[in-house]
Amino acid sequence: MTTQSPVPVRQTAPAGQGEALLALERIWQAFSDGRTLVRAGGRITEISATHYRVRGLSQSARLGDVVEHRSQGGSRAGEIVQISADLVLVAPFEHSADAGVGDPVFNRGPFSVAPDVSWRGRVLNALGRPIDSGPTLMRGESLPAGTPAALNRERVGMALKTGVRVIDIFTPLCFGQRIGVFAGSGVGKSTLLAMLASADAFDTVVVALVGERGREVREFLEDTIGHKNMAKTVAVVATSDESAMMRKHAPGTAMRIAEHFRDRGDRVLLVLDSITRFAHALREVATGSGEHPVARGYPASVFTDLPKLLERAGPGAIGTGSITAVISVLVDGDDHNDPVADSVRGILDGHVVLDRSIAEQGRYPPVNPLSSISRLAPKAWSDDERVLVTRLRAMIARFEDTRDIRLLGAYQPGVDPELDMAVRQVPLIYEALSQSPRDGASRDAFGDLARHLKNKERPNAVVQA
Repeated sequence: MTTQSPVPVRQTAPAGQGEALLALERIWQAFSDGRTLVRAGGRITEISATHYRVRGLSQSARLGDVVEHRSQGGSRAGEIVQISADLVLVAPFEHSADAGVGDPVFNRGPFSVAPDVSWRGRVLNALGRPIDSGPTLMRGESLPAGTPAALNRERVGMALKTGVRVIDIFTPLCFGQRIGVFAGSGVGKSTLLAMLASADAFDTVVVALVGERGREVREFLEDTIGHKNMAKTVAVVATSDESAMMRKHAPGTAMRIAEHFRDRGDRVLLVLDSITRFAHALREVATGSGEHPVARGYPASVFTDLPKLLERAGPGAIGTGSITAVISVLVDGDDHNDPVADSVRGILDGHVVLDRSIAEQGRYPPVNPLSSISRLAPKAWSDDERVLVTRLRAMIARFEDTRDIRLLGAYQPGVDPELDMAVRQVPLIYEALSQSPRDGASRDAFGDLARHLKNKERPNAVVQA
């Protein structure tokens, strides 16, 4: 007699119970969906001048998430900057958070920007919202920001003409290069940046004004950049009176917009004025959350966030465009060894130094050709241009080194032929390099220099290459 093994019987829930389980599953999916109107939240337990603490969000919170705070004054936004087991620390985007103990706070997820080609010609705030009188912005595809893999990036190699003679001769740029403009306050940094932003070599220009004076924004956009160039420009503005969080986000928003146009194949110019005020905002947020300073008041996280931002500029992946970045660095007290200036100088592909003493002499742009370096200049110069620039630098160095001797009357013409050449030629070179926005862009910087010297030359005063 054969005994058969019992066949397992599948248990099925009654019809009513199955429908209830399906209903519960739909409710669970609705609550887990980021687009749902009902979200888990927390409540404010502690408020300070720059931050507030929320209980009830720790389990779902991530650093950098944007939260919505609701109060009697309306809805406000902030960013999570610290997480503990029971509390999260939030830095509001507005100066006045209008927060009260017990107010509800909801997590809205990571901050994102969705640029679109129609954003050209618009002026935005640090959150990517329009602050001009234009129509509502069209939203593009929201993609995560990130630095292209090192081995997947295009190589930098094609030179560009900025139209600024002193730059094109002594510190020439290439597409995808990142260069810093180092200057103290009031030396002429913004004017030089505007001259570079008006270059015809770029398809799209993205300008980030971080910590600028509010009255100068319209002047910079309307007068310096002009309506013609504004048509291809996207401006991101966070003025000095806005919160540290807005000043912190403005460069990242501008970089994300530049990445969008780079991925479309555009040659993008990113002008960031200034990275120092971005570092000040990072310091203010970090110290408010309890970080300890390590270098002249700057916490360690500042020097971690700087390369994270700046490395995103440059050439894109193979087959895409490039981001040529011009980053202004405000050196505090004209100290070029400031920690931020020193850190940024090591990240970028060159630096242009604006000298206050040159500006006081009335020479604009006040670029010091002896202190300025472009690490990609050999890719932009021809062999003859490289030899000529080397001779020009040597001549200018000889002229500046003997300035005190000549002022004391110790210089005797005819004793040193090289010094005689420098005394005759360098003032003429300085004249040729002087340029203002009203002069327009130079099409051939070396040709303009040669023509100026030829017209002004004296007997035996010829620059030999």
